[in-house]
Amino acid sequence: MYPNLFELPEWVPILGGEPITSFGVMMLLSFLTGGYLLRAELGRLGEDPEKAWDLVFMAVIGGILGAKGYYILLNYERLAVDASGLIFSRGGLVWYGGFLLATVLVIWEIRRRELPLAKTADAAAPALALAYAVGRVGCFLVGDDWGRPTDSWVGIAFPQGAPPTRVDIIEQEFGITVDPALVEQYGQIVPVHPTQLYEVGLSTLIFFFLWRIRRTTRPEGKLFMMWLALAGLERLLVEFLRAKDDRFFGVLTLAQVISLGIVAVGVIGVARLSKQVNAEATTA
Repeated sequence: MYPNLFELPEWVPILGGEPITSFGVMMLLSFLTGGYLLRAELGRLGEDPEKAWDLVFMAVIGGILGAKGYYILLNYERLAVDASGLIFSRGGLVWYGGFLLATVLVIWEIRRRELPLAKTADAAAPALALAYAVGRVGCFLVGDDWGRPTDSWVGIAFPQGAPPTRVDIIEQEFGITVDPALVEQYGQIVPVHPTQLYEVGLSTLIFFFLWRIRRTTRPEGKLFMMWLALAGLERLLVEFLRAKDDRFFGVLTLAQVISLGIVAVGVIGVARLSKQVNAEATTA
């Protein structure tokens, strides 16, 4: 893969010699993609489109701090051994942590800017879906968040991944027994499910669906609730193929438990908004 795109020249102050990672570039593109789509939608809905960038700024702050904080909580035992390495490493970001804190800060900014919450959330729904897909391309390029070993045609090996798809890593760190036949065929670096690309494809489909129906008549907030349900379901399903070490709930990972909660919120939200519209139509 391509974890580092290039290195900054040594003469650059402070950051001279530091690599520019593909993950960092795709994260930047992710926020820009979401910002431009949100800007377009706010303008279409009659709101100030430039306020989109205020919301994106809050999403960046909340996303990075939340993702790092969630990662630290999951690896708290390392704080006593290498606290600075754990906290200040360039890696170690967990999406759900970033999403939760970013949501809090973005809602606060929406209120501060006096934007309508439900309408703004609907405007953000397609943007969130496509931004997530773009960000997952970065995970693929750096060789992170890959899946279980497979000998199918979709399998991809990450010899320089973060971490590499090496047999000892898969077995010792993730507790997954690698089929000896797979080792015999491919050696110590085995192909795995490219779950990053599965998420790219599924989230892109969610974006196209939401983008197509965004102009239809519906109660405010319903489009966002639909995104919550679909995004949570997508992550829930893909996690079954992920190589993970946080299956604290039987076969379910911590991310899947959170996904179930998000799906529930989305489904209940859609149902309540639909019921509200039906009740108003009956009364009228």
